[in-house]
Amino acid sequence: MRDLLSVDDLDRAAIDDLLDLGDDFVEVLGRDVPKVPALRGKTVGLMFYEPSTRTRLSFDRAAKALSADVLTFTPGGSSVSKGESLKDTALTLKAMGPHLMVVRHKATGAPWRVRDWTGLPVVNAGDGAHQHPTQALLDLLTLRRHFGKVDGLRVAIVGDIRHSRVARSLAGSLHTMGASVTLVAPSTLLPIDVDSWEVDSAAGIDEVLGEVDVVYLLRIQTERGGGEVFPSVAEYVSRFGLTRRRADQLPADTVVMHPGPMNRGVEIDPQVADGPRALVTDQVSNGIAVRMAVLFRLLTSEVPE
Repeated sequence: MRDLLSVDDLDRAAIDDLLDLGDDFVEVLGRDVPKVPALRGKTVGLMFYEPSTRTRLSFDRAAKALSADVLTFTPGGSSVSKGESLKDTALTLKAMGPHLMVVRHKATGAPWRVRDWTGLPVVNAGDGAHQHPTQALLDLLTLRRHFGKVDGLRVAIVGDIRHSRVARSLAGSLHTMGASVTLVAPSTLLPIDVDSWEVDSAAGIDEVLGEVDVVYLLRIQTERGGGEVFPSVAEYVSRFGLTRRRADQLPADTVVMHPGPMNRGVEIDPQVADGPRALVTDQVSNGIAVRMAVLFRLLTSEVPE
């Protein structure tokens, strides 16, 4: 594996390999000194053209836990404000000596272009509404560590699926790993190409409450137009929000997940978000371990210690 641009590039064996490595790095992160020298002498470049809390900090933490140096670019205060292109920025960062680039950009396909321009290995940290492969991997690791498996799980993905790179990556990787997926959203928030997805669909969250192992909630992406295609927030909550009443109807072992940022009181009730079913903080912790696994696999052929 030279790059990680899409979950479509990963078969089941490749995903299992990264999840197994992720398990190893969960153990590393639990040590008194949560660091290994595996990538000492390497530099990881972070190119984040969109706002990010979890993903950017997670990649930064992952690289440093592997003893790599980190070179971080964000557009605020940069020459992007003077008209510098993505290509010129990528080539400028390449000249500073990174061994791998992590790229987030609003334009679909941007990480592929950075790979072609620089010749460096690239990890896609989110391109438009297209792909977010490491988010899918951390979600799979979270599910596997909680349930002991992914195969056979029933997962409902609820919310603004049309504009969600998380949903696209997660649905594909869940299918690869043997889970079943149901998309729950207003018709206006389903992908145009949903017929090509290996999923079922439901018109409201009440249809799936008693039949799922995982409720995976997504926010409405207003920055991509998601808030313009349904009448009101109140109506959305009435059909798709995971309220306390609905959470009480879930099977005892069903868990709740969310990639963040959460809009409490819209897709998820605050008490549900903070309740015992929620694996949200586990997702964040496992994100560091999975990204360590990805960086390790792309930058070395050694066996982790």
